[in-house]
Amino acid sequence: MASKQPRSTRDANTTRAAIVAVADRLFYEQGFAHTSFSDIAAAVGISRGNFYYHFRSKDEILDAVIGLRARATRDMIASWDAIAADPAARILCYIRIVVANRGAIVRHGCPVGTLTGELAKLDHPARPGASAIFSEFRQWLAVQFARLGRERDADALAMHVLAFSQGVAVMDNALRDEAFVEREVERMTRWLADVASSMRAVEA
Repeated sequence: MASKQPRSTRDANTTRAAIVAVADRLFYEQGFAHTSFSDIAAAVGISRGNFYYHFRSKDEILDAVIGLRARATRDMIASWDAIAADPAARILCYIRIVVANRGAIVRHGCPVGTLTGELAKLDHPARPGASAIFSEFRQWLAVQFARLGRERDADALAMHVLAFSQGVAVMDNALRDEAFVEREVERMTRWLADVASSMRAVEA
């Protein structure tokens, strides 16, 4: 029988998780530089003293937020692998992120792109960790294109899809044009279908 954690440990873990979740939201909505310890503590509903028990600096929180986002990315990729029957359908799941998350993107942009861009401007040492989330998507997309028979240019195609999603997110955040997003997603969907069908034709 597994031993249970003491209540104090469970409470501490719960508080820490709440701090990270709130910081994740505030960093996205307000930006890392414009979010203070006080902002996070107030949103969680804890004293600053209790806050410092869990995190001694904002950089420590940032590391935890990046870790949270990385795990969420891997979980999302795993869900696409589970629900989509073939590589093209899995790639389409990624392409449609800009539609599925449009409400948040319109207000705050892409969560990965905005954080990476901000940390780059700050020359922050955590930037590589944030940009590694893009690498997770890049590697996964490249695998899908390779499975479609495009081993030689799989990485280039993966980067093309990444650039599409970031470009659409930036323009939607700037212009708030739903019709534009739908047109671009439809265009990328047709492009992906052409890539997949061309490889089937070669195999035939």
